[in-house]
Amino acid sequence: MEENEVQAAGQEPQGEALTETVETVSAETLLSVFEQPQAQEETDRAQVKAVLEAIVYVLNEPMPAAQIAQALDKPEELVTELLNELVEETSRPERGVFVREVAGGYQLATKPEHHEQIRQFVRNLKQPLKLSQAALETLAVIAYKQPITMPEILEIRGVQGGGVVKTLIDRKLITTAGRKNVIGKPILYKTTKEFLTQFGLKDVSELPSLKEFEEIRRQSLADEEIAGEPGVAPPADPAPPSGAPPEAAREESNG
Repeated sequence: MEENEVQAAGQEPQGEALTETVETVSAETLLSVFEQPQAQEETDRAQVKAVLEAIVYVLNEPMPAAQIAQALDKPEELVTELLNELVEETSRPERGVFVREVAGGYQLATKPEHHEQIRQFVRNLKQPLKLSQAALETLAVIAYKQPITMPEILEIRGVQGGGVVKTLIDRKLITTAGRKNVIGKPILYKTTKEFLTQFGLKDVSELPSLKEFEEIRRQSLADEEIAGEPGVAPPADPAPPSGAPPEAAREESNG
């Protein structure tokens, strides 16, 4: 009898320990099962985000989130959310490039505060490609008056601009926009997505003021003078003395 009591007494603590062990294992197992899907979801989300960062890097022009989502076969809401996270993360001061929303899409670009240093760096490598004064003036007319025809451009600028318009089309800054329903049906011109991209605009409603555009034009002229590019008008000949006949002026010039 005493032996049975001793055995029973010895078994009771073992049963309690076993019960505690089973409860502990069950809790850990349940917690692990609960955390696994969440961890996997975060991993998948991080992978998609990394892919999106790579995509905006290789894009030649801004691409809408819906188009990116369709190409990746991912939900548009997820792609938009992750792209906006990239916009926020890359806007930090320590980042040199950032994802921006421009022209209805997303694109990787250098930060505006670094443009002067980058411009200087590129200028030291090779002569940058710039627009002439005539091209900038024509582009400004088209940007603010679009859609606009060639005769209307001529009326505003006062000079012929066929060659300049062709240059702007070749640069993909403007494109045709049908024909105006008037006599002769002249071609209409408008700015392009490339124009928005080059000027960092979401749409034409964000066009700079005429004063800002004038500053851009002056900067372009200053660059041309520094570079000594052809096309800068030479200084005019001094005017002949007052009252001198044309013949005297010619002789003075020949002399």
